Amino acid sequence: MLIGCDFTSSPSRRKSIVLALGDAQPGLVRLLALQTFTSLPQFGQWLAEPRAWVGGFDLPFGLPRELVTTLGWPLEWAACMRHYASLSRETIRQEFAAFCNARPVGGKFAHRQTDGPAGSSPSMKWVNPPVAFMLHAGVPLLLDAGVSLPGLHPGDPDKVALEAYPGLLAREILGPRSYKSDDKAKQTPERLLARKDVLSALERGQTRLGLRLKLSTLLSEKLVQDPSGDALDAALCLMQAAWAAQAHQKNTHAPGYGLPDFDPLEGWIVSA
Repeated sequence: MLIGCDFTSSPSRRKSIVLALGDAQPGLVRLLALQTFTSLPQFGQWLAEPRAWVGGFDLPFGLPRELVTTLGWPLEWAACMRHYASLSRETIRQEFAAFCNARPVGGKFAHRQTDGPAGSSPSMKWVNPPVAFMLHAGVPLLLDAGVSLPGLHPGDPDKVALEAYPGLLAREILGPRSYKSDDKAKQTPERLLARKDVLSALERGQTRLGLRLKLSTLLSEKLVQDPSGDALDAALCLMQAAWAAQAHQKNTHAPGYGLPDFDPLEGWIVSA
């Protein structure tokens, strides 16, 4: 099974974690179902259940080495993540804000090596989007479920978690056009059209991944009509997971899954 996960660090009925479930064959990905979770324990329980999957998760798997070194935190990934998970969100905000305040304008945040090619936000950002808290909430769930994180942490070889980023594919299709918003005032016809354009490109296989998406009319409507973009983001992560799984079948050398040799503290966004 392949999964794509649009993650939130504070899931609720209003804003849930969304999973896109599917499978693939060469050149083709099938989206079979969408599943939502309204709490972190509920999602953690699903991850721990005995099933085999390769998944793309829209949350950072690591922090910038420069940040970790400056703060004096452990430089080995698992130890760093244990320390990070032990901190409260308020402590994280205070420590990261102090780090930024000591740096010059225009270079406040530290970046991972993957941020450049992926076009992703720094994983230490605690607002807009709060990806630092997504890491804080999500990575412990993956570790508790015993999953394997290639290049970072060994685990169950039947459960493979990869860091995905839907914005990487969406920008390839749309350029600077926006396709989603949680703000009702910004859920415009232009963004609806942009979601339709993303889905159309995926169905035609017009992305760097060279994969076509196949889905039912009902699921197509769910992806397009969700103004938050969460369902579409989950599908984009599913596409990245499928690309990684097929790349791994062709070349199983470590770390596999189409990943380059990357910093084992920072992590890497698949297909970047």
